[in-house]
Amino acid sequence: MSSLGRLSTTCFDRGCFPKPQVERRSSSVRIFPIRCSVASAPPQSLQVSDSKAHQSEKYRIGVLGASGYTGSEIIRLLANHPYFEITLMTADRKAGQPIGSVFPHLVTKDLPDLVAVKDAEFGDVDAVFCCLPHGTTQEIIKGLPNSLKVVDLSADFRLRDLGEYEEWYGQPHRAPDLQKEAVYGLTEIYRKEIQAARLVANPGCYPTSIQLPLVPLIKARLIEVKNIIIDSKSGVSGAGRGAKEANLYTEIAEGIHSYGITRHRHMPEIEQGLTDASGERVTVSFTPHLMPMSRGMQSTIYVEMAPGVSTEDLYQHLKNFYEKEEFVVLLKNKEVPHTRHVRGSNYCLLNVFPDRIPGRAIIVSVIDNLVKGASGQALQNLNLMMGIPENTGLLNLPLFP
Repeated sequence: MSSLGRLSTTCFDRGCFPKPQVERRSSSVRIFPIRCSVASAPPQSLQVSDSKAHQSEKYRIGVLGASGYTGSEIIRLLANHPYFEITLMTADRKAGQPIGSVFPHLVTKDLPDLVAVKDAEFGDVDAVFCCLPHGTTQEIIKGLPNSLKVVDLSADFRLRDLGEYEEWYGQPHRAPDLQKEAVYGLTEIYRKEIQAARLVANPGCYPTSIQLPLVPLIKARLIEVKNIIIDSKSGVSGAGRGAKEANLYTEIAEGIHSYGITRHRHMPEIEQGLTDASGERVTVSFTPHLMPMSRGMQSTIYVEMAPGVSTEDLYQHLKNFYEKEEFVVLLKNKEVPHTRHVRGSNYCLLNVFPDRIPGRAIIVSVIDNLVKGASGQALQNLNLMMGIPENTGLLNLPLFP
């Protein structure tokens, strides 16, 4: 099967997956499924226990920070999810408003009105997506009931080193005990840990597009960890929905905007993941850019291959590593990944090319920064945490044109 053909394939080992009846669960009853074993092989990660397959109840989901781009994307993805139902949405500045007044594209959905976080009732919620700004999430998650599953889309729990967090985010971490509990949510790499987690730190968009190709190659010692150069470009939605002069149309259109040069906040997260893969300290050269498009992300990565290793070796290793993965697709030789081919989807397209400089290779990785780079990966993680197939609600094909 071709790489592009895989985009429409549903990896269910047990045939058609039954859609449950829409039925609200009593707030006094809380039932959690038995988790299936998913870590050993990706196809098993898409299976579900028989008891779960016949479950007719929906899990009640809260979306904290529903008025931002990642919050609205979570809502869009959950619109047709057979096992999750949104019962709580918060947005302090939009409290009391229906979601359709904030995001008119969601006006057809029957959803609860927005409330302030301080007024939120968590007794009727089984899990939450936290889409709040960096620095505000720690205190809020610390105050949530311990029974809740949490996927945090901010950066507050991504860095294990609390001193490093303070250095890069300008304030001390206010929930160090929770930080010890948090599992980093790069799904294809940490599936087993995510499955057993209560709190998952969803990766940043740039780190997702960079680590998916690099981690397998570094673990296999196929590339040198020195002289890794990463040039990444993102749609403007990656800068958030807040009104900022630098993000005005006239500031962004018809040009490329480099920012965070040598000091982007995703730098320590990228280096943490690559260091874990290597077993030794990895330092990279990373420069991000905003592009005049609403969504999409491309990372072009320049690497030095280990002695005796060829570009074909890199390609074959990535092919074998991701062969059974649903959402990471290695294109055929010479096919170039483009952001327009993943728009609106949870897919990551990759390919490897020989550099003109002997011993070096160029890797191109593309994702939708709001889906695989944020809300889609968050849903993939919560699916795992709740013991249902991780591709549930995520099989929409990319939008084109």
